[in-house]
Amino acid sequence: MTRTHQTPTLFLSLPHPCSYLPGKMATSLFLDPRQKLDSKSYAGFTRLGFRRSGDFIYRPHCGACRACVPVRIPVACFKPSRGQKRIWRRNQDLEVRAHPAVFSSEHFSLYARYQASRHPGGGMDDPDPEKYLNFLAASRLDTVFHEFRLDGRLLAVAVVDFLPDSLSAVYTFYDPDEPARGLGVHAVLWQVEEARRRQLPHVYLGYWIRESPKMAYKANYAPLEAYLDNRWSAFNPATHDIQR
Repeated sequence: MTRTHQTPTLFLSLPHPCSYLPGKMATSLFLDPRQKLDSKSYAGFTRLGFRRSGDFIYRPHCGACRACVPVRIPVACFKPSRGQKRIWRRNQDLEVRAHPAVFSSEHFSLYARYQASRHPGGGMDDPDPEKYLNFLAASRLDTVFHEFRLDGRLLAVAVVDFLPDSLSAVYTFYDPDEPARGLGVHAVLWQVEEARRRQLPHVYLGYWIRESPKMAYKANYAPLEAYLDNRWSAFNPATHDIQR
């Protein structure tokens, strides 16, 4: 039987309040939700600056505004800072376990605590199990929930999509009572090392947004590459001129 390949259908959303920049309106270019992509097909969209939220695959498309910049870490060139090296050493007592992308009450409890502490009032601090899993999991992708445990106690979960040519960092949540460990930083460093181990050239971090504290941290990983003007190239967030 011959398999036919369906041409992706893209839509443009109606203007809606921007999730990252208060007082701004946003529009998104998104894939027809009825078209479910496998890992190989989704990898092609990540190379074009798209991300996913559950099965919803999208890219900001806001006219003259270029505040949302898709960024990725080139694994072979990555050089951790001194602070990142300290965090890496500090967390070598953690055990990493792979968990399938299915609901876990232990994960959900940690996620709820994280949202209540880190993002109060942000619309995600009163989660329910269905919305939680719909946000993080995808129906046809190779998604793994990586657990970081200390003597069996769950401290963090990094949700990762494994693609043929990269890792895509979907979301990380962690124990808000362990700030000294730098668990969010450690999770990114672990993903870089995992990509290196698998000989994958890139870790996709999503969108860097200078004026959004939730997204600006990605500038701390160097060097970075950004998807601008329809191509990936070396990127310096400190000198990037944002048009809004």
